[in-house]
Amino acid sequence: MNNFLSFQVHGGADHDGGIADSVASLLTFFEELPRHNAPDIFSALLPGISSMANIHPLLVHFPIAFLSTFFILDMVGALAKNQHWRNVASWLLYFGTIAAAFTVTAGLIAAGSVAHGVEVHAIMERHEHFGVFVLSLATLLSAWRIKSGGVIQGGANSLFLILATLLCVLMVLGADLGGLMVYHYGVAVNAPTVPDSGSMHMHNH
Repeated sequence: MNNFLSFQVHGGADHDGGIADSVASLLTFFEELPRHNAPDIFSALLPGISSMANIHPLLVHFPIAFLSTFFILDMVGALAKNQHWRNVASWLLYFGTIAAAFTVTAGLIAAGSVAHGVEVHAIMERHEHFGVFVLSLATLLSAWRIKSGGVIQGGANSLFLILATLLCVLMVLGADLGGLMVYHYGVAVNAPTVPDSGSMHMHNH
């Protein structure tokens, strides 16, 4: 199916007309919407998602964002003795845990549907383990935070921050393996043929 959404994203340096042509193409796109069915419209609006074999790559950004921000804000709040910041960090932890649950589930489903070799399988297994560890640790920290009413002090607070640090380390290691599978081994990637250097598109900024 051809994507009928083709308005430009570059300026006049790359295409004749630049912004004017982009606006015209965008208006044409909206005019043609009623002529297409729902799947075609979805594919046109979100071509990246519609081309995915699974939604794991889409979901993975959310736990990384939530849990990383939780760690930074909670650590700063602990050092500054600012309970309000730590309360906000608690919600980021909860959202990150929920996002991690969906992401890990999608990842486990994707592992059984994506073609890969023996070498990639070993990397994928480690990636899965890191994901499960992150989810388990995030769930533990969330339960601890809820049970304590959001206030953790003394030695317990030190242990909590150590576990939060471990959570982020495991998350980085898992994300690194995910990137390795995609960018080095091309797992679940339908890469187009790269043209010869003479016809490659270059960006001049």
